[in-house]
Amino acid sequence: MGAYCNNDLTVIPNYTFAASEDLRFCKHVHDNVHGNIYLDPLFLKFLDTEEFQRLRDLKQLGMANMVYPGAVHSRFEHSLGVYWLAGGAVHMLRAHQGLELDIDRFDLQTVKLAGLLHDIGHGPFSHLFEREFLPQVLKGSKWSHEQMSVKLIDHMVDKHHIEIDSETIKRVKEMILASSQFSLPKGTREKRFLYDIVANGRNGIDVDKFDYIVRDSRACGLGCNFQFQRLMETMRVLGDEICYRAKDYLTIHKLFATRADLYRTVYTHAKVKAIELMVIDALIKANNYLDIASHVQDASQYWKLDDTIIKTIETAPDEELREARDLILRIRRRDLYQFCNEYAVPKDKLENFKDVTAQDIVCSQKSGGGILKEEDVAVSNVRIDLTRGMHNPLQSIKFFKDYDSEEKFPISDDRISHLLPTSYQDMIVRVYSKKPELVGVIAEAFENFQLKTYGIKAQVHATPEKKKRRV
Repeated sequence: MGAYCNNDLTVIPNYTFAASEDLRFCKHVHDNVHGNIYLDPLFLKFLDTEEFQRLRDLKQLGMANMVYPGAVHSRFEHSLGVYWLAGGAVHMLRAHQGLELDIDRFDLQTVKLAGLLHDIGHGPFSHLFEREFLPQVLKGSKWSHEQMSVKLIDHMVDKHHIEIDSETIKRVKEMILASSQFSLPKGTREKRFLYDIVANGRNGIDVDKFDYIVRDSRACGLGCNFQFQRLMETMRVLGDEICYRAKDYLTIHKLFATRADLYRTVYTHAKVKAIELMVIDALIKANNYLDIASHVQDASQYWKLDDTIIKTIETAPDEELREARDLILRIRRRDLYQFCNEYAVPKDKLENFKDVTAQDIVCSQKSGGGILKEEDVAVSNVRIDLTRGMHNPLQSIKFFKDYDSEEKFPISDDRISHLLPTSYQDMIVRVYSKKPELVGVIAEAFENFQLKTYGIKAQVHATPEKKKRRV
């Protein structure tokens, strides 16, 4: 009995994790993935604020809905899902090891609140804003959505006079930062296993992934047979660490493999990336006039920033926004940056790989077709892995033999199925032409770059002649 979604997209069985709560005093929301989700008055104090409701206007998958029309779900419903699963995970551990682990109501409340608020710091179009827009307009900035989530929590508590224990807020913020570079040293956390439930920096298994893998697959109309309930029902804490039955290693591998497949087929789809590159350029061109990037410095202003920034640019008559407006119009009319070609970085070159830039492509042009400029070329360096870079994620996870055993252990590569991959990361370099008439010239320069860098054309096939002739 597990969280199974197939091509019929059936709703996942609803486990009443709120059994210990008096549901008469809870608000319930019917979610299309988890069924009824119950929220008690404390969580509603955060939910019913403009800062949290803003998540309705942040699409979970950015611009993916331009390729997968069903992918219009928001960070709002994802946050409710993570809240529900976070509570479920604590309930499961308390039911099986409550006395041993000393799990109390404070722990349950803290983990659930961390799940609810873990994504409130995301910007427009989610990761696109943080990873691709801000680095170009705030050089050297180390801004992260996790840090902004923490700032927004403080802002919400102060602004809305939410009565909540300061220790609860402190731990919620620590849990949200647990998988980021700003996490606390591991020795400073009491009940460290609780910090691995929402955002697991230790091995990457967390309820955030449980929710978005199933939710995103469902929204995009893709099959998904990863069963997170199997893991939640059988997990166990040993030595302050959540461990899993050794016989479930294939289920865990499927978690990481399904995530990687979503990255390849949805999140980094070639057409999705083309549209995202155009959105980034539009935001950059609009930034000086709208001062978009300045919002990230102030939580009281940041919550006003969401996906509707595109509509603001599109409908504004200001001459200063003309170039940004024209780019958005091109997206509406499907006049997109043209995909020229791509290649997967050879396995023996991955370790020392450096991102390819537009300058690299321009400098590889030999002759003919006019002189290329950097502003004519867009490059997307796509990294897809199983959450641990070039390493096997199973090596970071501790397993146990059965419930009579107190021993925990990793599973080494030579002890698992030989059908599983021996390489855990792909690096794909894609090149786009911002002008359709330059596809042929840029494709040739891209081939020259590959020959110069690797001594071979690493791409699978040549750019189709039909695409090169398009004007």
